[in-house]
This record gives sequence, structure tokens and C-alpha cells, in this order.
Amino acid sequence: MDTFALLLQGLSVAIQPINLLYALVGVTLGTAVGVLPGIGPGTTVALLLPVTYKLDPAGSLIMFAGIYYGGMYGGSTTSILLNTPGESASIVTALEGNKMAKAGRGGPALATAAIGSFVAGLIATIALAFLAPWVVKFALAFGPREYFALMVLAFVTVSAAFGDSALRGLTSLFIGLTLGIIGIDLQTGQARLSFGIPDLLDGVEVTTLAVAMFAIGETLFVAAQGKRAPETVEPVRGSLWMSAKDWARSWKPWLRGTVIGFPIGAMPAGGAEIGTFFSYAAEKKLSKHPEEFGHGAIEGVAGPEAANNASAAGTLVPLLTLGLPTSATAAIMLAGFQQYGLQPGPLLFTSNPQLVWGLIASLLIANLMLIVLNLPLIGLWVKLLTIPKPWLYAGILLFATLGTIGANPSVFELGMLLAFGLLGYGLRLFHFPIAPVVVGLILGPMAEQQLRRALAISQGDVTVLVTSPISATLLALAALALIVPLILRARGKGEVLAAVAADND
Repeated sequence: MDTFALLLQGLSVAIQPINLLYALVGVTLGTAVGVLPGIGPGTTVALLLPVTYKLDPAGSLIMFAGIYYGGMYGGSTTSILLNTPGESASIVTALEGNKMAKAGRGGPALATAAIGSFVAGLIATIALAFLAPWVVKFALAFGPREYFALMVLAFVTVSAAFGDSALRGLTSLFIGLTLGIIGIDLQTGQARLSFGIPDLLDGVEVTTLAVAMFAIGETLFVAAQGKRAPETVEPVRGSLWMSAKDWARSWKPWLRGTVIGFPIGAMPAGGAEIGTFFSYAAEKKLSKHPEEFGHGAIEGVAGPEAANNASAAGTLVPLLTLGLPTSATAAIMLAGFQQYGLQPGPLLFTSNPQLVWGLIASLLIANLMLIVLNLPLIGLWVKLLTIPKPWLYAGILLFATLGTIGANPSVFELGMLLAFGLLGYGLRLFHFPIAPVVVGLILGPMAEQQLRRALAISQGDVTVLVTSPISATLLALAALALIVPLILRARGKGEVLAAVAADND
């Protein structure tokens, strides 16, 4: 009953006109960037960090969450009509969705993706609201050693979950941890790695690093690819709506996709793409029309898209309750919280419940806005695909630069933006993940602080880190997090590749 009361209290915050406007802006931007290949919600949230730093925290975070949800919705459009996933989680949708579009059934494919996203987002958001208080009650028992173990789990999670290998992820994390050391040590007052530069005494700005890594680095990487073959957009032919048969074949995959996607999104080292792989494999096994897979089976669009959006709500469970990011966008949202001096975790639920529950309730409103925006305005989203790439990425560079100047008008800060942008480009070029760098900068100093407290309490006894059942369990999970993603990815992708190979034979 408490959860219902808190959710109603959150709705009273979310339906305030200014917050409704933030939600509308967020879902519109999110859908647009989801449609445009290569940008994604993480880049968009990073670009908006310096622009929104003086705005109301609740409204800004509601907008960021709307961008996240909208990006998950919009990614299906390019997968279906262009066969080019806007997000990695939309890769599976392209397998059946583009075949449906080529067969003149692009309308039903887009409809089942949008409605499945709505159903999954609605159910998963309600699950988030009821699950979060239980996780918070558990986390309130944490002391310094438990928090340190949780930070270690976060480090391993982002290192293992992103990138092609755990080694590359750990390398990126080490870069972030090194950047987190820069500045004045709060306990000793000594300057660390500042090299006598006064601007570095306050440390590296999270906002500058996030914008540089996700926006500048991505833009330079895309520009370096040179000219590509022109992409062909499949026109939406025939009916724009689903038939009764399409509805009958879609509603079970929607529910199954939700059940698969939500827990995998909430898992450390989970990720939306893993849920979509499993959903696709499950639908192929359970379908009454397995012969259609590889030729445009509507279940192959409905299930993975539901899993995709359910995982977005699942990602918010560890982020809001434990401060643990399990996706690149979640890592940038963590930077957004820190921008306002807020630390996601159990204490945030007690110190600032209106903000947290307003954010959760706004997701319900964002879902409704998205279903209204996506289906009637599909023609507008398709036209976005015609924007010339040089204009698009030049605009991103301009917006990133102006945002950084607005947040911190300093020549040195602009130099840092360029330097980190080049670093981001280098990491992308050699297939190193970006998110661990940002997470290392944010959580590194916090992990150091908790470790020092734990060792001070135990008078230097290192075994204190494993004598607590909670901390020992979290450290064991961290060890498993290095192995489990490799197994899940191999099995999930193996199922999809085997299914595709069988259909091609």
C-alpha cells in the first residue's frame, strides 16, 4: 500500500505542467535520436548535461529518462525501414522487421514494435515501482565495506558488459579511475596528478568528459569513416495498422518479451541486447509459424522490441536503488544525478523521495506520450533519415562546444573537451568501450573514500572486506560478472545465428 501512495505522490510531481513539458521534450528527442543511426540516447543525454545544469533537477532527470525510453522506441524505425539499427538493442528487430517492410508489411511491423514497447514499458515501470522499495530496504544495511564491494561490482559490471572483451573494458575503467584521482585529496589535502595546473585542482568535470567521449569522440569516429554507399529506406506500403491475426500473434510475444527483458536489464552485466537475443530465440521455438522466421515473422519483431523496452526500466532498478549503472545511458544518467549533487542509492529514496518517485511516475506518462507520438508521426520520423550526415554531426559538435562554454566558460575546459574527444575517438577506433571511463571517474573517488573508511574502522585489517556476508556476496558477484556476460552473449548470439543459418538453408 505504501508503494501505491508513493507512486501517487510521484504522479502529482510528474503531472506538473513544467515536468510534462520536460517529459514531452525528452521522449521527442529520444525518438528522434533513436531513429537516427549512430547517435543514441547516451550521446543525447551527454550533450544536454551542460545545458541543463542550472535547471530544476527533477525536470532534467525526467527529460533524461524520457530520452532513454524514446531512444528505445525510435531504434525500431531504422531497423525495420532501413535495416540499420539505431541502437545495438535493435539489431534483432532488423532480422524480421526489414523483411516485413520489403514484403509491404512495414506498417504492421512498426505498429507491433510501438505497441509492444508500450505494453512492456508500462508493465516494467510498475514492476520497477514495486521492486525498488525492497532493494532500498536491503541496501540501507550497507556500511563502508558493503559500499566498497558494491562499487567493485559496478566497476566489473561496466567493464564486462561493454565492449568486445573484459580486458578492453578494464583498460577503459583504469583510464577513468586515473582521471578520478586528479585533484586535491579530501583527506590529506595533497594535490594529485595536477602537474601544477590550478584548473586541475578541482578535478576533471564529469560533464566535460561525458560530452567529449560520447559526442565529440563519436562524431570524429563517424567522420573518419568517409563516404558510404547510399542507404535505401523501405517505403511504408499497404496497411499502417495491424490485422486481427497480427494482434493474435503479437500479444503473447509482448508479454514474454517483458518477462525476459526486465530481469536481464536489472542484472549487473545484463544489457538490453542480451534480452532481445533470448526473446528472439524463445519466439522462434514457441511460434506456430517457425517457417516464417527469416522471412518476416511478426513474432520476431514483437518479442524483441518488448524485451528491449522492458530492459530500459530494468536498468533503472540498480541505478536508482544502488547507484549501479548497467548501460551506457545509465552511466550518463548517473553523471546527471551527480551534476545536481545527488547520489542514486537507498539514501536518495529517504532524502529526496519526491524526486525519485516523480521520476518513476513520469515513466508511465512518457510511455503514453510515446505511443501517441510514434504511430501517427511515423512519416516525420522517416524524413529524419534524409538529413545529410555532415549537417547532423556538425550540429552535434557545435552544440557540444556551446554547451561546455555555457557550463564552464574557460579556454582550459575547451582544451579538455578536445583532448577527451580525441581520447574517445582513439578508444572507439580500437574498439574500447566508452562507458567504463565515465563510470570510473564518477565512482572511483567514492570507492576510494569507502575503502579508506572501512580500513580505518578495522585498523588496517584487509580481511574486513570479506567478513561481512553482504560484501562477500557482492565481491563474489563481481567475480561472476566477468564470466556470465561472455556465456550469455555466446549462447544468445549463437541461438540467433543458428536460427538465421537454418532459415537461409
